[in-house]
Amino acid sequence: MSNRLKKIFLGFSIALPFLIYCVYYYGMMIKNAPYKFTEFESMSIQYGLGDSLVNKFDSKTGNYQYVNTHDSLIKKHLHLRSDDLLMMHRAAADMGFWNFPDVEVNDALAAKGVKSPHYLIEFKYKRKTKKVLFDDAYDGNPKLKEANEILIKKIQKVLDDAQDR
Repeated sequence: MSNRLKKIFLGFSIALPFLIYCVYYYGMMIKNAPYKFTEFESMSIQYGLGDSLVNKFDSKTGNYQYVNTHDSLIKKHLHLRSDDLLMMHRAAADMGFWNFPDVEVNDALAAKGVKSPHYLIEFKYKRKTKKVLFDDAYDGNPKLKEANEILIKKIQKVLDDAQDR
């Protein structure tokens, strides 16, 4: 066998099975992913100081209530387009929301009576639901805290943009 044929044989016997395995493995992972946008039902976010989660939005009903700068409770109906929901879904996927712990709070500050902003974010799908309670004063993993803050900013931006329309 010539040197060239040996290289070709080696390539087919190692690289080709590896590529076939990768296509099969990742194809099954994507197919069985529990959080697919095609199965997306709704998302909701609630936030406020301490346990008082006065500010709320639910994409299923479109109900949006928040406290403005004059401490008045404003209630609106806010309709999000499919593109807006897709942006929030992708932002959650990019930040690794599905792997976040369910509760991320700073118990030491709560015991002292300090009230920091809390956020309750929930994504509902046909087969699964993911809900995370995040405390702005969370003192855990800094990367996890940063990912939560970025996700909250992206969700708030989508809501603000929809409100401006």
